[in-house]
Amino acid sequence: MGTWQLVAVGLVMLLGLFGVLVPGVPGPPVVWSGVLWWALTEKSGLAWWVLMGSTAVLLLNQALKWLVPARRMKEAGIPWQTLYIGGAAGIAGFFLVPVVGAVIGFVGGLYGAERVRLGSHDNAWGSTRTAMRAIGLAVLIELFACLLVVGAWTGAVLAR
Repeated sequence: MGTWQLVAVGLVMLLGLFGVLVPGVPGPPVVWSGVLWWALTEKSGLAWWVLMGSTAVLLLNQALKWLVPARRMKEAGIPWQTLYIGGAAGIAGFFLVPVVGAVIGFVGGLYGAERVRLGSHDNAWGSTRTAMRAIGLAVLIELFACLLVVGAWTGAVLAR
């Protein structure tokens, strides 16, 4: 594989890492597709091992990303309907105030749903913070998995 192809694969993986942090961009599939592209072009035993390991890590990531934060939200008593309302408000916010409105709408939707459900500002705000922490944990889990995959790819490229 030539230098320019390696640079292109690295840029695809960098796009995937940014995709983890930007709502709506599928970070892990983009990172995995970069590893797949490299493995199909490289055709070495090391490349296939990195691809298999990356696949396993990213599949485990998909499970952990949903299980760990969901447990925290269940412990706090936050219903799934609150997240659906926050998601709908985030989508509406994205179109009302491009990009930044998605975050503002999501947090506002979470708070509004919890305010209606719980009644008081303090309880609603505490519940909203708990939900935001759980969502942040899901993002960190996904980012760690993608960084692990990119690190393995980098190590394999430097080892050849």
